[in-house]
Amino acid sequence: MMEGLDKIDLKILRALQEDASHSAAEIADSVGLSQSPCYRRIQRLKEEGYITRIVAMLDRRKLNLLTQLFVQVKVIRNDQQSLQEFTDYIRSFPEVLECHVILGAYDFLLRVVVRDMEAYEKFYFGKLSTVPNIREVNSFVAAWEVKSTTSLPLKI
Repeated sequence: MMEGLDKIDLKILRALQEDASHSAAEIADSVGLSQSPCYRRIQRLKEEGYITRIVAMLDRRKLNLLTQLFVQVKVIRNDQQSLQEFTDYIRSFPEVLECHVILGAYDFLLRVVVRDMEAYEKFYFGKLSTVPNIREVNSFVAAWEVKSTTSLPLKI
């Protein structure tokens, strides 16, 4: 059990991960609570930071964002100011869905979604390659998705 969470909390979190559009009454029913205590628990989970956002998951393919790439970036300098400048640039690019600091031969791993390779070329040359402090970029096109989820592995 995670500190501060009981089995009911974990069931609520699991239900919200599956479909956060359900009402508190529907979630309460699925976890074995009445509506008011369930609603209070959901509010507490938000206040305590277990629930950070409730968003709609969109189908990128239906929105004609057909190409997904994983991009490794190596920077020239790893000082705090240079890294902050790099991350500020990356946060401003809507094509970058994720950016992770990684250990190994590269410093960052980006997940980029665009319409097609022509759009990636435009992103690369018009945005990414203009970011100061980049030494090397290595891009991998994802051929197909085997698994994609936002659900965390909660043990109940």
